[in-house]
Amino acid sequence: MRKTIKDIRSMKSAGQKITMLTAYDASMARLFSSCGVDILLVGDSLGMVMLGYDSTVPVTMEEMLHHASAVRRGAPDAFVLGDMPFGSYQSGVRDAILNGLRFLKEAGCDAVKLEGGLEMCEVVKGMVAAGIPVMGHIGLTPQTASQLGGFKVQGKDMEAAKRLMDEALALEQAGAFGLLIECIPAGLAEVISASLAIPTVGIGAGAHCDGQVLVSHDLLGLFEKFQPKFVKQYANLSPLIKEGVQRFNSEVRGGVYPAEEHGFASEGDYRQLLKR
Repeated sequence: MRKTIKDIRSMKSAGQKITMLTAYDASMARLFSSCGVDILLVGDSLGMVMLGYDSTVPVTMEEMLHHASAVRRGAPDAFVLGDMPFGSYQSGVRDAILNGLRFLKEAGCDAVKLEGGLEMCEVVKGMVAAGIPVMGHIGLTPQTASQLGGFKVQGKDMEAAKRLMDEALALEQAGAFGLLIECIPAGLAEVISASLAIPTVGIGAGAHCDGQVLVSHDLLGLFEKFQPKFVKQYANLSPLIKEGVQRFNSEVRGGVYPAEEHGFASEGDYRQLLKR
């Protein structure tokens, strides 16, 4: 049975850790859902791991809806969270509502996630009032990483830590049902998590968040360009895939594949069809 917002929020009060993984297509979504992952995040990280962009900034609404729809078809019983791409909500409440509704109506998402702190509270409030469940995202926000000095740990000094705390409390007050916290000191994430009634999901934020999320391509060893410090690689599939493809190349070129057992028996002498 598909989890609801109420189910996810109640996991915090029950002390149950939340698991979240990115999913971008039907096949992987089906696999992750069958493993009992609590939330499938159709992350704008698909721009880098699926579409070959250098960052998440170029990702469009149409691309996000395309992949989110595939994830929903592959995992009809999963809680699917759509990541609002850069430019789809920063221009104001009205645009944010219209684009958020598209995630729910066209792609079948259960909720959306957007980046930003105090400056996004009115947007979150408007979206929630329009019936769109929203998860906030603070700390390192990849869509605006250049303004933060690059992909660096956030909240290291007390002034920055206080701002993150204020942002977390404000997003909760604005109506966010949960909060993703990225790349902040573990002690700060622990204090923020303890201060909120809504669940926190961490990535590079220590063990005391209410849940954890990873990019599935990092977890499975499918993205080779770089590996963030906070990633634990639970499988290393790239070498296995390369080995399989290289064996395929070798056997096709050597006439080994396909063998007789890989084909279908002839029902007649088809050589008579040859033009004479």
